[in-house]
Amino acid sequence: MAGGPDPVQHFAPLRRELIGLAYRMTGSLATAEDLAQEAFLRWNAADRSEIELPRAWLLKATARLSLDHLKSARHRRESYVGPWLPEPMLATEDAPQQAAHERAQDISVAFLLTLQRLSPAERAVFILHDLFETSFAEIAALLHRSEAACRQLASRARAHLGEAQPRQSVTEEEAQRIARAFMEAAREGREDALRALLAADVVLHTDGGGIRPAARKLIFGADKVSRFFVGLSRKVPPPEALLYLGRLNDLPGYVTLEADGLPQATTLEIVEGRIVAVYVMRNPEKLGALRDRLPG
Repeated sequence: MAGGPDPVQHFAPLRRELIGLAYRMTGSLATAEDLAQEAFLRWNAADRSEIELPRAWLLKATARLSLDHLKSARHRRESYVGPWLPEPMLATEDAPQQAAHERAQDISVAFLLTLQRLSPAERAVFILHDLFETSFAEIAALLHRSEAACRQLASRARAHLGEAQPRQSVTEEEAQRIARAFMEAAREGREDALRALLAADVVLHTDGGGIRPAARKLIFGADKVSRFFVGLSRKVPPPEALLYLGRLNDLPGYVTLEADGLPQATTLEIVEGRIVAVYVMRNPEKLGALRDRLPG
């Protein structure tokens, strides 16, 4: 039977935080919003007079729902066509964390991809403990494991995440300059301009989800990536419109309306003035939530 504090009053200030947790767990903004809503429904139905710490209760409920979702989505993820990328997210949609961990504010695509390579249990322990300051005792109860086992999961997760280089900050002016220059060079098929923007070891990730054409494998190196975009410019009509130029997952990027009438999100990772990774999201199932949020 429901009871205790007003459910909306306690839930509303935490909603963005819960979405942030679920987004890091699943890589899907739309799913994260659904899971946060489900957590609210459970919170609303719970006997809240017995719950001493509403935030901790809601974080654990959202983590549990995220783990259940990952279990049910496992087959779909394993059979995914081509490279998998997280749903792009406008920078203003980031959820704050309470922890001062150096990764707490990182929603870059590279960091999210590294998170997704962790096991669901490792991911849950790292996110709850290191990013959301949940004790190992509480996590142990949630995962039905000992505290010692949870500490080991966290240690393994940190070791994996330590292999990923923290993103470097880029000024807004430089971010827009490089993003616009890359967009125009790719659209016009100017190979020399592309080479001047790309790092020698750049990696191109394209996610079409088997729904729209996209490279089925990662493409490595400035030569191959440049030639890929030059070839594309000769086969595919240029975008019809630039819908957004700014930050996506806190990285420079842009969203275009392509000739097939669907949006495409391109995110760039930049180190020392050169693009080291290009993430192109073309899967329409992952672009609906972003398009609904675009300014104008």
